Amino acid sequence: MKRCVCIISGGMDSALSATIAKQEGYEIVALHFNYGQRTQDKELMCFRKVASFVDAVACYEIDLPFFEQIGASALTDKSIDVPTGGIEEGVPVTYVPFRNGIFLSIAAAVAEKHGAEALFIGVVEEDSSGYPDCRSSYIEQMQRAINLGTKEETQLEIKMPLVSLKKSEIVEKSLSLGVPLKDTWSCYKEEEKACGVCDSCRLRLNGFQKAGVVDPITYV
Repeated sequence: MKRCVCIISGGMDSALSATIAKQEGYEIVALHFNYGQRTQDKELMCFRKVASFVDAVACYEIDLPFFEQIGASALTDKSIDVPTGGIEEGVPVTYVPFRNGIFLSIAAAVAEKHGAEALFIGVVEEDSSGYPDCRSSYIEQMQRAINLGTKEETQLEIKMPLVSLKKSEIVEKSLSLGVPLKDTWSCYKEEEKACGVCDSCRLRLNGFQKAGVVDPITYV
């Protein structure tokens, strides 16, 4: 059976990405990172539920405490406020420096160990928060670098099934595939009830609104 590594944050996008991998017939190795983000505990709980939903054959929960030491992001540095005034142009302060590059590098090591042929990552380009490491052009270059830096028999394809979708389309596709959206989390700030006003909550709520359905998670 063909095998892949799915990076699963616990959010809606990565949950759909992993579900698509399962639908495509992959045996899934689920990978999650705890990097000192504000909603770390909630995201981990959601990851475990999503990994169970896609019948992952192996699960990795990897701690990356150095992100807090680096800081420079409102997600990992409590002295920087998470913006709640609405989505603005440019790269927001919630961007974590080179996060996806680091995640993909570790995912490549896990994939090589398991003899996987693909990596799935739920990056979204058009309707995202303006993060430079979510662009398809960047991910394609990472794929090239990973294959240059691994064993000759390791030939990984990095799959980005959502990269060109809008949030409303992600909601619709998730519902059509039975993704447990109630077990996903998008809020940057809170773990009990989503704040509803951070960039990630706004994008999520807007997606549900345009899809014409109610978000199953609880908001303040």
